[in-house]
Amino acid sequence: MHRVDIDHERDAMEQPPSPAAEQTQLESRKGTLASKFMLVNISSNLLLAYQSLGVVYGDLSTSPLYVYRSIFVGKLQNYQTSEAIFGAFSLIFWTITLIPLLKYVFVVLSADDNGEGGTFALYSLLCRHAKFSLLPNQQAADEELSAYKYGSSGQSTSCLPLKRFLEKHKKSRTILLIVVLLGACMVIGDGVLTPAMSVISSMSGIQAATEHLSHGGVLILSCIILVGLFALQHSGTHRVGFLFAPIVTIWLISIFLIGLYNTIFWNPKIVSALSPYYIVKFFKETGKDGWVSLGGVLLSIAGSEAMFADLGHFTATSMRIAFPFFVYPCLVVQYMGQAAFLSKNIDSIPNSFYNSVPDSVYWPVFVIATLSAIVGSQAVITATFSIVKQCNALGCFPRVKIVHTSKHIKGQIYVPEINWILMILTLAVAVGFQDTTLIGNAYGLACMTVMFITTFLMVLVIIFVWQKSVALAIPFLLLFGLIEGIYLSSAFIKIPQGGWVSLVLSFAFLTIMFVWHYGTRKKYNFDLHNKVPLKWLLGLGPSLGIVRVPGIGLIYSELATGIPSIFSHFVTNLPAFHTVMVFVCVKSVPVPFVPPEERFLIGRICPRPYRMYRCIVRYGYKDIQRDNGNFEDLLIQSIAEFIQMEAVEPQLSSSESPSFDGRMAVISTRSVQSSSTLLVSEEDFGISNSIQSSKSLTLQSLRSAGDDENPQMRRRRVRFRLPENPGMDPAVRDELSDLIDAKEAGVAYIMGHSYVKARRSASFMKKLVIDIGYSFLRKNCRGPAVALNIPHISLIEVGMIYYV
Repeated sequence: MHRVDIDHERDAMEQPPSPAAEQTQLESRKGTLASKFMLVNISSNLLLAYQSLGVVYGDLSTSPLYVYRSIFVGKLQNYQTSEAIFGAFSLIFWTITLIPLLKYVFVVLSADDNGEGGTFALYSLLCRHAKFSLLPNQQAADEELSAYKYGSSGQSTSCLPLKRFLEKHKKSRTILLIVVLLGACMVIGDGVLTPAMSVISSMSGIQAATEHLSHGGVLILSCIILVGLFALQHSGTHRVGFLFAPIVTIWLISIFLIGLYNTIFWNPKIVSALSPYYIVKFFKETGKDGWVSLGGVLLSIAGSEAMFADLGHFTATSMRIAFPFFVYPCLVVQYMGQAAFLSKNIDSIPNSFYNSVPDSVYWPVFVIATLSAIVGSQAVITATFSIVKQCNALGCFPRVKIVHTSKHIKGQIYVPEINWILMILTLAVAVGFQDTTLIGNAYGLACMTVMFITTFLMVLVIIFVWQKSVALAIPFLLLFGLIEGIYLSSAFIKIPQGGWVSLVLSFAFLTIMFVWHYGTRKKYNFDLHNKVPLKWLLGLGPSLGIVRVPGIGLIYSELATGIPSIFSHFVTNLPAFHTVMVFVCVKSVPVPFVPPEERFLIGRICPRPYRMYRCIVRYGYKDIQRDNGNFEDLLIQSIAEFIQMEAVEPQLSSSESPSFDGRMAVISTRSVQSSSTLLVSEEDFGISNSIQSSKSLTLQSLRSAGDDENPQMRRRRVRFRLPENPGMDPAVRDELSDLIDAKEAGVAYIMGHSYVKARRSASFMKKLVIDIGYSFLRKNCRGPAVALNIPHISLIEVGMIYYV
């Protein structure tokens, strides 16, 4: 009986489950996976929220060091009463609530460009949804990028008239670019003013505690810290980045507890100042002097734009966790406690923060305040490097050296030239003013200008990108534009008292950016209107009327279509050229990052016997152009893949169209590496190999000498050969064979060494900009060959004069 029962149970277990049971199990598995994914997502955002404290909020969290002191200066010193203190706190509370919390956290963070934020992210979104870009090098293929698409593809009819107006009038697009560049220049100005402001304010605690230390001694200590801060930039923030978040976290908790203690101990009635009634009472009492004091109140939100500018390192969700639930309460309680202390100790306003710190924790708070000031300064300096990189990618800043300091964290870069310029300017501001009130006036003007520009661009994003009605964008503009406009007008009043520094710095950088962009655009338009006619090349025949020598010639040009005039200049002055010619265009597209598999666009320029191709290498405005040493190999493989693809897909064949230029195909580097079009083998790239691949004894000695001087450049040599494929088209096989032979013979890089000059009939202003301004910048910036990582030993430069 027992055996029978066991057999019955075994049979029941072996029977397949019913469909209803399978559905239940499937749903339970889905629920388990969903819950696990949700937990992982929540924990990831919490970790990012914690890390963002050190990178994003260092500047904003140190503002309690100097806000009250900056408010009660000038004529407002006559209103140092407890009622005025209550009104000042109420102003600070509602300013923090409306702009960082309501505007940035709930609205602006939603306008990310594939996870990236900042002024250029908004401009990039606008350029992708309307023809706002002034440099006409965009192609239809760029719109196929995975990062290009944003939102719905349709267009709202209500915004079409405004869109057509902006696209039609070049002046309106120029004004838009100037506004964006002004915002970028103000951020660079922040990179000068923030370190001076934060470090001097934190170091003032020593003077408050030790009477024998003079103001000059504090200034010397501040300058030493500033020099050390800039001197350590080359090592990258990732080396000390793990310390940033704990420092700011401890700082925020400290000021929260100090604020809570002061509120309870000195004046709990300060809680009533959360009512906006005290703002009305404040302005009734102070009048115009109260309006002027808003320049000090706005310092309480200085650094808020970092939430949007540094969005690429984190997520919008992590920002929305960190600020409302941790940073915001800590700041509000600290300002409340400081106001409670000042309401009973009016004489302590000049050094309000350190005087409100209990004696028992004074020195620990001083140490953590100094470290937090350094962290806040570091974040702004890093943001300045990022802004310069983005301006450079969009053709709005001279070429500078950009060092990627981290292999794991994207966006961690170091720009040596900008770093030392910032250090010199920061020390000049610190030594020249020696007063945080004057520096704060310039700092507040720069910060509020960036916020006002963000509001203006957000209105355009709401209309053109989000495709909402103008009626929805107007309330946003009226609310935040009015508030920020009032603060900005107050900051402009402080121009004679230090605010002029922001204007001078911004005007200087804006002039550099606009002159460089103007010269670059004029040079591009000259190339565009002086392209070599394709009929001229076709009339010369496959030999081009010259000797075709073995090798590959890479002709670099900024043109995405057509043949640049440099080529005809080269051909008419030299009797020979390479058997394979590739016109290479390295360009930036209005997206933050271009995936590697979408980077290369390959096409053919003339019929197959000409062996002429085009390669467009696309980068986003935040991409780093690294010298991986495999560009030539990827290019050869991509062209081979295109040749094979062209034979399979008739629509790429040039015989169906009278034009032999313009048909491009995206060649994925991943598919190239796994493709069987060419067989790849690697061997050590030594001197003997380089000598074997060279026809000239002189070039042999030059290359071997170059290898000896640059041992780090000695990489593994990649050799290509055709697979045994009897079914391959003979014409395709011949073309691939010619490509491989040309690669074995060597690769030469041909670039134009351009001299841009204004025409004799040009206006005086144009001659000043082109002949003096642009020429000076071009001579003192990095050469295009260095910026593009072109090997010097293989470079051929052709002199060209551009009369624009």
